[in-house]
Amino acid sequence: MKQGVLPYGVEVVEEAGAVTARGGLPLVVEAMRALGVSQALKEHVRIRQRARGTDEVAMIMLLAGGGECIDDMAVLRADHGLCRLLDRTLPSPDAVRRFLYEFHDPELIEQARRERAPKQVAYIPGENAALRGVAHANVTLLKRVAVQGKSAKATLDHDATIQESHKQESLAHYKGGRGYQPSVIYWAEQDLVVGDEYRDGNVPAAMENLRLIQRGFASLPATVTEYAFRADSACYDEAVLKWLANPQRPDGPHGPIAFTISADMTPELRTKCEAIREGHWVLVEERAEESVHAAEVEFTPGDWPKDAKPLRYVAVRIRKKQGFLFAAGYDTKYLAVVSNRWELSGAELLRWHWAKAGTIEHVHDVTKNELGAAVPPCGRFGANAAWYRLSLLAYNILSAMKSLVLPATLSAARPKRLRFALFTMAGRLISHAGKLVLQISAAAERLAGLREARRQLSVLAAASP
Repeated sequence: MKQGVLPYGVEVVEEAGAVTARGGLPLVVEAMRALGVSQALKEHVRIRQRARGTDEVAMIMLLAGGGECIDDMAVLRADHGLCRLLDRTLPSPDAVRRFLYEFHDPELIEQARRERAPKQVAYIPGENAALRGVAHANVTLLKRVAVQGKSAKATLDHDATIQESHKQESLAHYKGGRGYQPSVIYWAEQDLVVGDEYRDGNVPAAMENLRLIQRGFASLPATVTEYAFRADSACYDEAVLKWLANPQRPDGPHGPIAFTISADMTPELRTKCEAIREGHWVLVEERAEESVHAAEVEFTPGDWPKDAKPLRYVAVRIRKKQGFLFAAGYDTKYLAVVSNRWELSGAELLRWHWAKAGTIEHVHDVTKNELGAAVPPCGRFGANAAWYRLSLLAYNILSAMKSLVLPATLSAARPKRLRFALFTMAGRLISHAGKLVLQISAAAERLAGLREARRQLSVLAAASP
């Protein structure tokens, strides 16, 4: 029967439910149930007509398992052993596609078009009840994880990313391609996404960010008592600055929010930076091709209230070393950061601000390259928004599993590592004493800790309210 280079043959059988190539993947479903996510999705995501076996749980399992498009559901569906472990039938790709269409509401898009300001091209559609229901399930997860970790501090990082798309409905973005530009808010201490807003590619990154920022802080559990916020210049907006700087804000957490935001380098601010005397610049770091210095600069944005506390501006001077020039042809570049934090030195403030690059940008990298978020599945805005939000929820579920139940060796694992070590664990299914049993190798169990993870999830499920 030799069929290939190696000395074995391949036999195809109609029913292969006695084995599975994904013995660890049902752990994702168990985590969703233990943390209350499955129940929250069932209660708050109301779809008019669900095909048999079609729900958000199957889609999150698809994304966690490495699926990158709707058609990849056929791969999971063909694993009959996996379906036996789940005790359910997985949906067909067509059923998944119809399911996603239920998150799309053309009326909301038309409403946003009608309500946009005169001469304004871009607009941000509202969300229908089903899409808001997925966000509600994410808040449920945040609260359950926070109770276990008892984290009292929340540093929220904001950033937008680009999803490239060649669908006819996608719009041009600022980098020259076409696609979408969703914004995300991330809780750095807990490694959890707390909110997102889906946007067309032509929506400026600086457009109406306060709404998402407020939603992000509102999603935090009551265990949080210390707040912070970091963002790039897309959030350098007078309304955002006033809201963050006001400790008596009526529509958000009471008390201070320590923040840093990259400032727009307006001609007025640049003039201030260029006028700083050489002796006032302090070295922050030496890089291979450039030197970075910082200095305090007095500056007041727009019509900042005279009775409000002044904001702190830290100027950044990046000077190319001899023989190097910026692409624009000059050797010195100025940046600035605005903040309400005065207890840190200028260099310390900048390092805290720059740490955002290792948090929220990591989320974009993981979700787009390893959790299916890179390419929108269709041309319907609401369906794409649901796909993206489910990929973020998948990120959070895997993060919760790493922090709560998986062995320390997997605590920093990316999704592709979790698939290699845990989700694609081969197993044999047998019936013993009237119960279904998954048999796995002892070596695989020592590496992945599947049984202990399942035990801890059962404890969490029993303790759920």
